[in-house]
Amino acid sequence: MSDAIKGNILTSSGWVNGAVSFGERITNIIGGAVDPSVNGDDYVIPGFIDLHVHGGGGKDIMEAGDAPHIIAAMHAKHGTTSLLATTMTAPPHEITAALKAIGAACAARRPGAARVLGVHLEGPYINSGKLGAQPNYARAATLAEVQQLGTLAPMRLITVAPEIAGHLNLVRELSNAGIRVQIGHTLGSYEDGVAALEHGAAGFTHLFNAMSGLHHREPGMVGAALAHAQYAELIPDLLHVHPGAIKVALRSIPHLYCVTDSTAATGMPDGDYKLGRHSVQKCMGGVRLPDGTLAGSTLTMDQALRNLVSLGLTLEDASHRVSTYAADYLGETERGRLATGAFADMVVLDRDLKIKAVYIEGEKCDLTDA
Repeated sequence: MSDAIKGNILTSSGWVNGAVSFGERITNIIGGAVDPSVNGDDYVIPGFIDLHVHGGGGKDIMEAGDAPHIIAAMHAKHGTTSLLATTMTAPPHEITAALKAIGAACAARRPGAARVLGVHLEGPYINSGKLGAQPNYARAATLAEVQQLGTLAPMRLITVAPEIAGHLNLVRELSNAGIRVQIGHTLGSYEDGVAALEHGAAGFTHLFNAMSGLHHREPGMVGAALAHAQYAELIPDLLHVHPGAIKVALRSIPHLYCVTDSTAATGMPDGDYKLGRHSVQKCMGGVRLPDGTLAGSTLTMDQALRNLVSLGLTLEDASHRVSTYAADYLGETERGRLATGAFADMVVLDRDLKIKAVYIEGEKCDLTDA
């Protein structure tokens, strides 16, 4: 038996006013072309896809155990229908434990929780001189180690600092193996960034943050991204990146997409939380280490969408940047779009862009306490 939702539906070919029918997957979309700005119906858009999630609901991915399930359920209430569980730089045994828990969550999605698509390994293959909020367990990577970790959970995305000895060759090997490699937590130069892209790197981790900045005589890693990237992730909480810098990136990088870099503090009251081995404090809408360094965020993807619209983006463009582009980046052709045959991952928004309903693979989520 098929369910149906009516409203202004953002399809792969534009807005229509009509109905989308679905089970686990979308079975049909009917309706006529519409300008949703002059029609008072709800918006129906693709479910959000977040490729950088450290935590939420008081839980941190590095806690292992049931943490991935609890985190995925919290983010589902804010419209995230699929995500990558993201690790911290840590000793090997802690990364192993986290990946085992993530692997279990990937294999068995719980009702009301976002689909965990796999791992974003953010460290330990980063530059110890650009840790940001990462604990200081950075080290060089080996293909053998990455392959071993990949037996524990689907390895979809890896952040590396390309200037570390041996990493350029690894970038090529990982890319050839079908793993997306991102440049991040790096002191590398513009030239290092260009070389990494030539070796198969596909994107940049939280653009502008924890990387060498742009100067007109030393363009840095930010310059390499702005000049050459097709894809990059960015945290649009309006704390990590100034709105003006976001606009620069939007003009420069065709498929700039948004992530939350969310922590255990997301969806929780102000107070003390864990981020990997670090203790962090949530206050004034942000999360910081004791020295004031930003340490992830409390952003949710529904707020990311509203922030993008507040910067002047159309809802259609903003939707692409919190869903479709991330799906395309990972090669997830059956997510991030409303089309016949795609998974029924959908978000229903009211006219103020507040969430009214979330569907994950056709299942309606309970939004209580969202």
